[in-house]
Amino acid sequence: MQASRILVTGGAGFIGSNLVESLLADGHQVTVLDNFSTGKRENLAAFQAHANFRLVEGDIRDLSVCRRVCAGQDYVSHQAALGSVPRSIQDPMTSTEVNVCGFVNMLYAAQESAVKCFVYAASSSTYGDSQALPKVEEHIGLPLSPYAITKYVNELYAQNFHDLYGINCVGLRYFNVFGRRQSPDGAYAAVIPKFVSSLIRLQSPVINGDGSYSRDFTYIDNVIQANKLAMQATNPEALNQVYNVACGQQTDLNALFSQLRQQLSQYDPAIASVEAEHGPLRAGDVPHSLASIAKISRLLGYKVLFDTKAGLEAASSWYYENLKNA
Repeated sequence: MQASRILVTGGAGFIGSNLVESLLADGHQVTVLDNFSTGKRENLAAFQAHANFRLVEGDIRDLSVCRRVCAGQDYVSHQAALGSVPRSIQDPMTSTEVNVCGFVNMLYAAQESAVKCFVYAASSSTYGDSQALPKVEEHIGLPLSPYAITKYVNELYAQNFHDLYGINCVGLRYFNVFGRRQSPDGAYAAVIPKFVSSLIRLQSPVINGDGSYSRDFTYIDNVIQANKLAMQATNPEALNQVYNVACGQQTDLNALFSQLRQQLSQYDPAIASVEAEHGPLRAGDVPHSLASIAKISRLLGYKVLFDTKAGLEAASSWYYENLKNA
């Protein structure tokens, strides 16, 4: 992809900041829109002096802000959202305002500015109560949380805006992304950094349920690759689609804990003796998740750069160095 002007919403977040770093390294001009409700300023600190970086502090719920940042952009990478199934169950109103109303604001502003492609973060939670494995894009179930509903609604709006206004859109259903810059803080932190944070402190992490629930854990570099491939797609068949972004591997929580403990014990042997505790299941959690990556491989040329094991190895060193003194 030639040097382009790219807007990344939620660019101060875990996924967004990694994407910004990669796009700047590729020579693109990158604008970040973030309100820092969940994103962190330190995630952008290394880019502040970069000649091709611009930060706009604002909220996607404000259409005027969305119009201002979309003007003159070639591509939009929409990563901004209020994540977390439990958060959406506790506060469905705010999740809906951000994830639906904010999404429509961005989509509308992007089509006004005639961007080449609107790439957005969808979610594996859209598969809901479907028990079929692996998960195939064209077959979903009923969503099990307000968060899952909002992400499915995003897909419907994206298709509708393409049909009505002609804007090209690509949705990426992320499967349990992990890696550098992922925070262990707060009640809604993802499971991997929470496990790591506990292990580093020689404390027992809590596994929800008996540990048999499984996920397709996906290292961040795979997600960055998928976003770039979506932006540069020119084949009409590849555009206006929704794709799984995953490794195509299934790991249950007990195995995940064992792998993390083994990796981290290289840095502190005492970690090898830490045992996990088991707590109640979380409302809205899907028991099992495993993605088919056949569609994204065929239409976008996606390849798994890091399988789950390699991703955990790469992430463990970063987590240990950055969380041991946090």
